[in-house]
Amino acid sequence: MRQINTIMLELLKIFPRYEFENLEKQYKGNYYTKYFTGWQQLIVLMFSQICGKDSLREIETSLNMHYKRWYHIGFRGVKRSTLSDAMNSRPHQIFEGVFYKLLAKCKSVTPNHKFKFTNPLYTLDSTVIDLCLSIFPWASFRKRKGAIKLHYLYDHSGSIPSFMTMTDGKHHDIRVARSDEKLQFALLPDSIISVDKAYIDYKWLYSLNKRGVYFVTRVKDNLNYQVTGQHKPINNRSIARDDVVRLDGPYTKQKYPDELRVVGYVDQEDGKYYEYFTNNFDLASMTIADIYKSRWQIELFFKWIKQNLKIKSFLGTTPNAVLSQIWVAMCYYLLLTYIKYQTKFAHSITELSRMIKEVLMERTNLLDILSLNVSTIKRIRDPVPQLSIF
Repeated sequence: MRQINTIMLELLKIFPRYEFENLEKQYKGNYYTKYFTGWQQLIVLMFSQICGKDSLREIETSLNMHYKRWYHIGFRGVKRSTLSDAMNSRPHQIFEGVFYKLLAKCKSVTPNHKFKFTNPLYTLDSTVIDLCLSIFPWASFRKRKGAIKLHYLYDHSGSIPSFMTMTDGKHHDIRVARSDEKLQFALLPDSIISVDKAYIDYKWLYSLNKRGVYFVTRVKDNLNYQVTGQHKPINNRSIARDDVVRLDGPYTKQKYPDELRVVGYVDQEDGKYYEYFTNNFDLASMTIADIYKSRWQIELFFKWIKQNLKIKSFLGTTPNAVLSQIWVAMCYYLLLTYIKYQTKFAHSITELSRMIKEVLMERTNLLDILSLNVSTIKRIRDPVPQLSIF
């Protein structure tokens, strides 16, 4: 009779194993390694991520409780010292590379965004993760506070990060936008990107315009511009203005010499007035306002990963250890997204992650648990023999 694999093994099968091994060779991740390869480290980090383990000792103890099922997931065991050394020395770029391999796989199954236009829609923003400065002295942020900053290009098609990088907490957002080649590669012509005021750099915005990338952002209070005409007649009570303008500042008009469009929007619930400017002259004025309002989705994404992924307590104190753990955490998020859309799972990603945690080392099929929920997941667990007093 055929042995059913564990849920853990089914998750690992989604990873592109051949490409992962190529990344290990590229970054020489297995030099001077006897048995604890990069793949073994990935298994451990995925296990700790899914089960929410906070320390090396806790991981070692928990894995030892499942030693009879190591064979089915290709695991050979690990000691605390071995894992600690691997976190500090094995290049985190291996896990960064597999993140982008999984991202390409995930994009093939994600649905389109909710808007009627077909342009790819992104939001660029960052979030700060606080660290203890005495434990992470390299993450200096303020006088008595440490932090790292995670920069994301959020893809509204599938609610996934299409680009991610990590910097120190002092690193300004616009520096990443101007300099990162992977970000520029992700923003293809005809894409639409929404950004907040922190990313207003007219030279960078003009570089997007020349590449055929559309942007939507807020108008700064001190922005000098000259109205050259009305874009279209206003037929929506929420739209106060829709004008074509040119920047009029002594430096801004040199950095961005082309025309821009300013849309004034009045929130009907609280009466607040907002102004957005964009280089897109095709979409309706209300659509421009809705694009900027959709930026709230990335804030919900930040809240979710901080509450559900292990990216606030770390298994090592070096930059490499922290980055390795964050990249694996984001790989797990992509796995959840891939499973949800590939199987058309009806519930939330949070529900899916809780179910997987409950049956991670059980011998069952992943598809079998998707028809259940957290309260009924006990149906597929291995039966536990009852003790007898006779």
